[in-house]
Amino acid sequence: MSKQATTRRRSGRSGLTPGDRGFAGAELKGRRFGRVLSKLGLVTRDQVHAALGVQRSRKSKGEQAKLGEILIEQGLIKSDDVIRATAGQQGLDYVALDPEGIDEALVEHLPAETARTYQIVPVEFDTASRELTIAMKSPDNFRAVDDLRLLMGFKVAAVVSPESAIDSAMERLYAGGGGSTSMLDVMAELEDSDTIAALAGRGDSVDLEELAAASEDNKVVRLLNLVLLQAIKDKASDIHFEPFEEEFKMRYRIDGVLYEMVPPPKHLALPIVSRVKVMANLDIAERRLPQDGRIELTVNQNPIDLRVAVLPTMYGESVVMRVLDRSNVELSLDRIGLREDEFEIMSELITKPNGVVLITGPTGSGKTTTLYAALSTLNEPERKILTAEDPVEYDIDGLIQCQVNTDQELTFARLLRSFLRQDPDTVLVGEIRDLETAQIAIQASLTGHLVFSTLHTNDAPSTVLRMVDLGVESFLITATVEAIVAQRLVRRICLKCKEEYAPSETELMEVDLRPEDVAGRTFFRGRGCSECNGSGYKGRLAIFEIMVLDDAMRELIMNQASTAVLRVEARKRGMRTLRESGLLSIYDGRTTIDEVLRETILEE
Repeated sequence: MSKQATTRRRSGRSGLTPGDRGFAGAELKGRRFGRVLSKLGLVTRDQVHAALGVQRSRKSKGEQAKLGEILIEQGLIKSDDVIRATAGQQGLDYVALDPEGIDEALVEHLPAETARTYQIVPVEFDTASRELTIAMKSPDNFRAVDDLRLLMGFKVAAVVSPESAIDSAMERLYAGGGGSTSMLDVMAELEDSDTIAALAGRGDSVDLEELAAASEDNKVVRLLNLVLLQAIKDKASDIHFEPFEEEFKMRYRIDGVLYEMVPPPKHLALPIVSRVKVMANLDIAERRLPQDGRIELTVNQNPIDLRVAVLPTMYGESVVMRVLDRSNVELSLDRIGLREDEFEIMSELITKPNGVVLITGPTGSGKTTTLYAALSTLNEPERKILTAEDPVEYDIDGLIQCQVNTDQELTFARLLRSFLRQDPDTVLVGEIRDLETAQIAIQASLTGHLVFSTLHTNDAPSTVLRMVDLGVESFLITATVEAIVAQRLVRRICLKCKEEYAPSETELMEVDLRPEDVAGRTFFRGRGCSECNGSGYKGRLAIFEIMVLDDAMRELIMNQASTAVLRVEARKRGMRTLRESGLLSIYDGRTTIDEVLRETILEE
């Protein structure tokens, strides 16, 4: 008997039914679908050719039909047979699974949270090669294998099994929360880890091999995976690991607000940070310089991008992981919170043949999402769109996206200069940071391109002064800028615990209102429930301030009018300030007075 077989047997029962593998996936990989079905003995070659004839006939009529669907319609195969054949095409074995035969000890290698997230079960673990074999429902879930190799830190092989068998196995192994582990449980287990204990109190004098061993410790891996999956589940935008003199804090940013989580013990700082570095392909030996990296995962068929930033501090390395979940972003202009009149203005602005449209606000105010929503609306085959970003946050089909790289002197200005030779219709410049970038953006506008960009200013009228401060001439601003859109994000009241309430006179005074001003209006707030973690808020919505430049506004800018004068004139011409936009959202029952106060200031 081979050593491998012996070590597999030591790891416990596998649950794989012997002799039911049929053709190995390797024998079928890459073959045509019909050929795979006939090799498996599910259909004859004549039946495949007849089905292909039906497919060609439908195609000539403009109808689309897959070969598998046609054979199912003809009653020759079942949906499970299609999965089996697709698995073979991709080089995966399709096996029968005995849920009762799987050793419960295997849950140690695949925690419940990970199994449920990826809809997989463990079936074998080879202790010699440290290879985990998992069973999954669909061969389309192949990305799970790559993710698990990254998350778990050991080899992962996959087989495909019937969905009912996997559901039964999952129910048996993880029933009633069985196998579920809280962060407190894992942290308690880490206290007993010899590998981790060896690092405690060592300070900076840690051997590289010991550090690598600690980063691969199964309990460290489980803790970090738990943190990542919980953050993604709670739709956190950032995960912070922060070292202090006496403690090691962990915080999530959810809907723009930081929440402190159960802090890991101080001595876990080094192994946790090292594990993050390993996953992000960073240098675990380098602890004196900042490092940036990324981790790519696919959770519930959704691509998740984690941007990792490591910063050396007095008491160790601080790590921030930014969670970019494309499924959590509404990349559509009619779904970002614009009111009907604002939507009409924006729709008109983005269809102009040339000009500059600026989106302004502080970091984290949703500027990038608004820009992506605008570009998604414009993203059609007849329009060429180029973007210069730092970083490229979301990959969108149809857009030519370029990453700024200051190490290679590939700046916004340099990219933008090259863009003009690429014959674009629309250009996005991630941010105007200096005069050179501003001048080239204006030049692009003057030569017949529509340019979108962002600036960091507090409101729309003050953006003009910011452009002048950069060194842009007033006549160039008036010749090119079509509109300036300022925005903020406020938290949305949780729909599960939303309730009516009567605001106090003090609360109303905070937003410059009197009781008679709100007579007959209804105010709402969130009571706090399990759905919103007791905060009373779930999700965020944007509020906008749109300043469109007409002839009168341009005349004022040419005469170097102050920001206050521009604001007064813009309001006369229908501009709604951020505070006024926030008040309308309060009246609509979408947010609260506290949120609008937190994000806006009262304009005199």
